[in-house]
Amino acid sequence: EEYKFMCSSPGQQKILDAVKSGTVDRVVVAACSPAMHETTFRNALVKAGLNPYLLEISNIREHCSWVHKDKEVATQKAIELIRKSVRKLRRAEPLEPIKVPLKSKRVLVIGGGIAGIQAALDVAAGNRQVVLLERSPSLGGHMAQLDETFPTLDCSQCIMTPRMVEAGSHPNIELMTYSELEKLEGYVGNFKATIRKKARSVDMEKCTGCGDCWNKCPKKKIPNEFNFGLDNRTAIYIPFAQAVPTVPVIDRENCLYFQKGKCGVCKKFCKPEAVDFEQEDEIVEREIDAVIVATGYDFLTPEIYPEYGGGKLKDVITSIEFERMVSAGGPKDKGSIPYRPSDGKVPKKVVFIQCAGSRDERFGVPYCSKICCMYTAKHAMFLKHKIHDAQAYVFYIDVRATGKGYEEFVRRAQVEDGAIYMRGRVAHIIKDGDKLLVQGEDSLAGRPVEIEADLVVLAMAKVAQKDAKELAQKVGINYDDYGLFSEAHPKLKPVETTKAGVYLAGCCQFPKDIPDSVAQASAAASKALALLSQDELEKEPEIAVVDEARCIGCEYCVETCPYGAPSVKEVPVARGSDEKRRVAEVNPGLCEGCGACVATCQGCAVDLSGYTDRQMYEEVVSLCKSSGNPVS
Repeated sequence: EEYKFMCSSPGQQKILDAVKSGTVDRVVVAACSPAMHETTFRNALVKAGLNPYLLEISNIREHCSWVHKDKEVATQKAIELIRKSVRKLRRAEPLEPIKVPLKSKRVLVIGGGIAGIQAALDVAAGNRQVVLLERSPSLGGHMAQLDETFPTLDCSQCIMTPRMVEAGSHPNIELMTYSELEKLEGYVGNFKATIRKKARSVDMEKCTGCGDCWNKCPKKKIPNEFNFGLDNRTAIYIPFAQAVPTVPVIDRENCLYFQKGKCGVCKKFCKPEAVDFEQEDEIVEREIDAVIVATGYDFLTPEIYPEYGGGKLKDVITSIEFERMVSAGGPKDKGSIPYRPSDGKVPKKVVFIQCAGSRDERFGVPYCSKICCMYTAKHAMFLKHKIHDAQAYVFYIDVRATGKGYEEFVRRAQVEDGAIYMRGRVAHIIKDGDKLLVQGEDSLAGRPVEIEADLVVLAMAKVAQKDAKELAQKVGINYDDYGLFSEAHPKLKPVETTKAGVYLAGCCQFPKDIPDSVAQASAAASKALALLSQDELEKEPEIAVVDEARCIGCEYCVETCPYGAPSVKEVPVARGSDEKRRVAEVNPGLCEGCGACVATCQGCAVDLSGYTDRQMYEEVVSLCKSSGNPVS
């Protein structure tokens, strides 16, 4: 009997009838890729009362009909593939899904930017506990450093601050700022996170955030990291006025008390007696079921470009520095007006250079940072709004404005605010008196361009955090050549990682704008909530199994496994013996069935359920016989 549509309901019914007849105890389906309908046919076997893992899919579509022009050759190959699957299935054993209990119903969110905050709030709204971890003294991330957001020019703090306050006060969120992940052990449903809460030297329970300490602090000339060194801060400080929590931190490297053993002014003026110079780092542990990584991004620095001054020209700044200049919470004595860092004068001609480090395999990264075109247009608007007689010049490679209202936004910068766009790269920036001579090209006009500028703004590439690879190794997830975290599948699993129970959100995965970061954070939260909606997690049983009798304790499997599933235990050398020997064991909750340990094992002691050595041998024998080669 022939039937073309086995994946349809009538086709599945034929399988059910055959199994129920009692003449069939294993099923081979010759059809398309198992990625398409393996689950469909497994469910059919379950309905028929047969173990779902006594099924083999022979892919004769992608491997035969779609790739071969000669029908006779394709047909013969299909026959051989089906025969191979039959022989393999003869050696198959019934398997049962692995049950992993979910204990704590708690999610760890690493990163307190907009993506981390959104993910934490969504999980908390699902009535699950969240540990929100941020290594800086306050929530906010890079979005807190923005003045307005494109394309609507909404006040960033007006959007961000209510979300920060909500995250800081939500009963289901345990907020840990100024804290870092030391290590993450275990597996999905059974993670144990070890967290270092760095010493603030301020008691968070006592502090009221009144500000007396930082107002009285005599050490006032420390470059302010939040404003990229454009102004100064004190030794005891909060990063910005809307910080959550509003509890200061003492910078011990610059504090006179910690460096010279004298001062103590902050403690003297603190009425709640919250300043505690004896406070030490605290190590805490939390039981975690799932993890959402939302650690954000960093920027390349101008030092990579010698032709742009290599970071030595004071009036060549980055876009984020320009953003802080024009921000209402920026340098206090400048009134939100752009200025030249060299002399403080107001610039009249400003050159914006896009793709500084992006799409540049010489000094930067080959990928597009996605948002640079948009925030450059925004900055050109800011310049005109703040300094009405100023002129913006924009050098670009391509304008990539791909979001809702984005193209209109760029046109607005050009038409309404008079920004002059020139397609081409800048070759050199030369100091000429108190001016900057910008030499480039306008490829559309077909001529060189030279502009005498007061200020140059570089749209530097967005890159991974400096310690992103270290964090990836702690969490056990993959990353690409640029340190950006890798998703499990770019289309079907864009927020999941290859490690079960670990999800990605925001720019740690790839540069993206705020709407995309928020959307991805909510997607990651929904994945975590779906996981936590169960009391136990079902995993595929195709995992590595160790034959202790054959294991020689070489530990190659432990070194090879990318998931940390194998470990070593001691067992008696013989029954009743006190002498011990070391053998491997595999944690079923961690094993993903990749088979790396099977290939590495020196003693042939590791096998993969569903893909045993015997099953693989049967497949090879079948192929050799069909080709006429002798089999020994």
